[in-house]
Amino acid sequence: MNKLYPLKTKPNRCWRCYLGGKLIDVMREEENPSDGYFPEDWLASTVVAVNPDREGKPEFEGLSIAVLDNGEEKYLKDLIEADPEGFLGREHVEKFGTNLGVLAKFLDSAEKLPVQCHPDKKAAKDFFKSDYGKTEAWFILDGRTIDGEEPYILMGFKEGVTKEKWRELFEKQDIKGMDDCMHKIRVKKGDVYIIEGGCPHAIGSGCLLLEIQEPTDYTISMEKYNSQGEPNPENLIHQGIGYDKMFECFHYDNFTPEQVLENYKLEPEIDEENSDYRITTHISYERTPIFSLKRLDVFTSYTREKAERPSSLSVVEGKGKIKWENSEIDVVKGDCIFIPKETVSFTVEGDISLIECLPPRI
Repeated sequence: MNKLYPLKTKPNRCWRCYLGGKLIDVMREEENPSDGYFPEDWLASTVVAVNPDREGKPEFEGLSIAVLDNGEEKYLKDLIEADPEGFLGREHVEKFGTNLGVLAKFLDSAEKLPVQCHPDKKAAKDFFKSDYGKTEAWFILDGRTIDGEEPYILMGFKEGVTKEKWRELFEKQDIKGMDDCMHKIRVKKGDVYIIEGGCPHAIGSGCLLLEIQEPTDYTISMEKYNSQGEPNPENLIHQGIGYDKMFECFHYDNFTPEQVLENYKLEPEIDEENSDYRITTHISYERTPIFSLKRLDVFTSYTREKAERPSSLSVVEGKGKIKWENSEIDVVKGDCIFIPKETVSFTVEGDISLIECLPPRI
C-alpha cells in the first residue's frame, strides 16, 4: 500500500438557486468579493450537485479535486475508489462501501433560502432508492446584517401546523405564511444547530456557516420562484417525486420556542485542552450516528499519530502549516484538507482553528 498523507482540495463553488457567497470571498481574501449564484463551496466532496442544465455547467459539479504531492490533480472520489481501504478504512468499506458517507460545505446567504426540508432515511429509501437521507447541521461561522435584518434561521413547525395547512400555503405560494409557520431564531458566531431529515427549515439572510450533512443533494423546496421572480425548475421543487409525495417528506411535529431550541441547538463539550491546542466536540455520535463534528484550535502545534477514521479539516480562523515526514503544505482560512484513514502521522503548526467533519459511526 502506498503511503497516504493529508490532501488539500481546491476551492469548489457550486451553483444554487439563491444569492450569496460574498463572505466566502472575504474569508479567502479574494479580490472584489460579491454575491452571486455560487453561494456554497463543497468541502472534500464526493457528491455530484443536483442542478438544472445551464450553459457552462461543469460535468461533475460538486466533486472536489485534490492536489497530490507532485502537483497532479485528481477527483477525490476517484482516489477513494482506487484505494478504498486506505482512504476510508476496512470497517467503513465493509459497512458503507466506497461512499464517504458525509458532505461538508461553506455556505453564505445574502437572502433567505427557500423554505424546504430534506428526506429522512425512510423517505430517502422509499422515494429516492437511497441509503442516505439528508440530516444536516449548521456551525455558524459569522454573519452580516442585510437590509436591517440580523442573521437568523427558521426551523421547526409551530403549534397548529398540519399537512393540510402546509399544502394550502404551498398552493397559494404564501411565502410569508410559510415563514410564519416556523420558529425564527437569531444566530451568532459559534452556534450549532442540527436539522434532522423531515424538519422544515430555511437559512435566513446574512449567515456564513459550515454545514455538515449526509452525502446527498435531495431538497424539497416549497417555493416555485426565486427572489428575482424567475420560476424554479420543477426538479428543484419536488426532486422528481411529484407534488403529492413531496409533502410526505415533511415531519408535522409541533414545537414551542423552548422545545425547538432544546431539540436542535447543540452545546459543545471540550475533549482535551492544554497550552498547545484544544479539541471540542460540537456534534457527537451519541447525538446522531450519522456524522460527527469537532473543532481543533491550535495555539502552537498539534500532532495526530493515527487517524481513527477519515475526515476533512476546514480552516475557519488563522493560518499555519501541516507537516508530515519530509513534506508540508501551507494552510489559510478557507482551505480544506482531506485526511485519509491510513494517513501518515502529521502535525498542525500555527495559530489556527479548523473544523473536522467525520463520516458515520461504524
